Amino acid sequence: MRVASSLKTLKKRHKECRVVRRKGRVYVINKRNPRFKARQG
Repeated sequence: MRVASSLKTLKKRHKECRVVRRKGRVYVINKRNPRFKARQG
């Protein structure tokens, strides 16, 4: 999982990327490629 200060560029990388909020943290997850994950902060 990549930790990034801004998720906007990571979200643009794939069309399937979703921004999800869990436990006060913001995540980018990709359903088609489960290895592609990112977290903000």
